[in-house]
Amino acid sequence: MKLLADLRSDTVTRPSEAMRRAMIEAPVGDDVYREDPTVRKLEERVAEIVGKAAALFVPSGTMANQIALLCHTRPGDEVICGEGTHCVFYESGASSAWSGVQFESIGQGGLFGVDDVAAAIKPRAYYCPNTSLVVIENTHNRGGGRVFPQSDVEAIAAYAREQGLAMHLDGARVWNAAAASKREVAELCQPFDTVSVCFSKGLGAPVGSAICGDTELIERAVRFRKMLGGGMRQAGILAAGALYALDNNRERLSEDHAAARQLAEALRAEDGIEVPPAYTNIVNVALPIEAERVIEAAAKRGVLFSAMAPQKVRLVTHLDARTDRFDDVIEAVVAAHREALRSPSA
Repeated sequence: MKLLADLRSDTVTRPSEAMRRAMIEAPVGDDVYREDPTVRKLEERVAEIVGKAAALFVPSGTMANQIALLCHTRPGDEVICGEGTHCVFYESGASSAWSGVQFESIGQGGLFGVDDVAAAIKPRAYYCPNTSLVVIENTHNRGGGRVFPQSDVEAIAAYAREQGLAMHLDGARVWNAAAASKREVAELCQPFDTVSVCFSKGLGAPVGSAICGDTELIERAVRFRKMLGGGMRQAGILAAGALYALDNNRERLSEDHAAARQLAEALRAEDGIEVPPAYTNIVNVALPIEAERVIEAAAKRGVLFSAMAPQKVRLVTHLDARTDRFDDVIEAVVAAHREALRSPSA
């Protein structure tokens, strides 16, 4: 069966011919010596977009988040975050291994408010962990690509500063948050001390993320990057793909959001399926049957997506999921669900 669409993630995209040319032609140097001109250009560009003084190019979003934790915490500290946040769910326990921190998950669906933060802060006593950092993920992956309300972000940040807590934004998909909220990326990032952004989620670059913050913090981050094995040599080849993505693929994100809404509406009409709003480019679907049965039936029809729970799947739209044939994709997913319903349980 010919592949119609791979909706497992917006990380499955492949660089376009134009992006490949930009990567091939990129001037390079040794970035461990901080001499790669394309990397430095990318860092300056992303710092400008995010509204911070400096940025550091790193291989992955996990490394960007882990560097932020190393910068803001000490072993034994506690970090407040939303339910199902990436640092807790998708980073292989790195936070406890490298930073030695524990997490207090609050709120629901990735969202929380000032009262939730206030209730989670531990007493300043030697027998309690020291609460030192609040992490917000925007958009929130397991929350179905939800955009964190900016008024809540600003209120949480103001309270956190009163309490002496730092703020980190896991902004892997902040590009989607900006497109959906019609706000500038810098406005969404302004309340935070550090921000991580990803170039391979949604924007179509093959590799890379960045951590952004003030100059002193990023100078410390360079050392942590080296300690974690993230120092790269002629990394301008990769940075060029990220630069191309920033300059050419952000404006089209609304197309992914429209495709996700179209998909969610079609699936919502099916008996037994529960589909929350498609906030951005992620569609979470609660099924009346085992997720793997639907995934297998859809794969036979050329559509791939992932299980998030025994009876829950996630479908993610992106620039390689062509909108000119998206009706065929929807038809295949609906047919797969109906077939799985009719089939006897394994």
